[in-house]
Amino acid sequence: MCLTKEEEASIQNSDWMSRLPPELHTVPLYNLAIPGSHDSMSYDLDVNSSIIEPDRLKRFSGIYCLRKIVRRWAATQDAAIAAQLDAGVRYFDLRIARKPNDPNPTRLYFYHGLYTRTDVETGLKEIHDWAKEHPKEILILSLSHFEGFDPEIRAQLHTHLINFIKTLFRNIIVNRSGAPTLKSCWDQGRNVIVSYDYPANQHPEIWGKIIYFYGNTMHPAKVESKLCHVLEKERPSKRFFVCGLNLTLPSDAKVLVYILRLFDSLGGVVLRSLPKLLAWLKKQSEKTAVNIVASDMVTHQDFVSTVIDINLKHVTG
Repeated sequence: MCLTKEEEASIQNSDWMSRLPPELHTVPLYNLAIPGSHDSMSYDLDVNSSIIEPDRLKRFSGIYCLRKIVRRWAATQDAAIAAQLDAGVRYFDLRIARKPNDPNPTRLYFYHGLYTRTDVETGLKEIHDWAKEHPKEILILSLSHFEGFDPEIRAQLHTHLINFIKTLFRNIIVNRSGAPTLKSCWDQGRNVIVSYDYPANQHPEIWGKIIYFYGNTMHPAKVESKLCHVLEKERPSKRFFVCGLNLTLPSDAKVLVYILRLFDSLGGVVLRSLPKLLAWLKKQSEKTAVNIVASDMVTHQDFVSTVIDINLKHVTG
């Protein structure tokens, strides 16, 4: 049976961290190139849910064709979370929201434009099960945004979610201390790092916000320019950071230039742009170090392999 290029990459990269050269085992994870996905759960957006963003479209949620348009331009990934993991993705951008009037007071969903069909607890359990089966692959989960966490229930929701995370990942979560390396994580038998963009300092298991740099534009050249400046002038030291290769739709009326293309989608635009962005990344990585590199459509265009191979450029001998 012939395998597709994507299937071959998944087999090759499913355990890529465990196969890195020994001299990289003691390098801080901050200094490794790690492939990540932007809006990781957006492949699962529910066209039957209400519109959660942008704000000006919320009141039109009852229009089915509009929800379909929002989904087409909000779905940044087309591969399920397990397929992303198998392909070698190790950083996940997980944006959390609560549906208004949900009868379950602590049930949460992922979102990007629309809510996902999969709730947060189910999605995290799937990630947990994969992590247990691949103990030498270090996963970084970045939870953020927390839309719909109204002030009167905000503390309760955060407490519930943090306690769920601590219980679910209790034996494999990496504590917030020092500069973790592959070897230090392996020695402890822990392989999940949880970043939480809300104060959780009283929990040693929970890491703070990971800064995410991106171009905020649909033009690849402008994305490159922004990230080049970050890597050469603003690169954080001794902490995780993300360079987002992702494209971003305009927040004003200029968005119509894109969403009125009846036979196009964000995924289509990304796939046409990604080769150029990856060529830039290869050249830039020869001049400046990168850490987490996130993208849309992560199982395509050799994105994961390109990021992984950056690590091998720094191996001597």
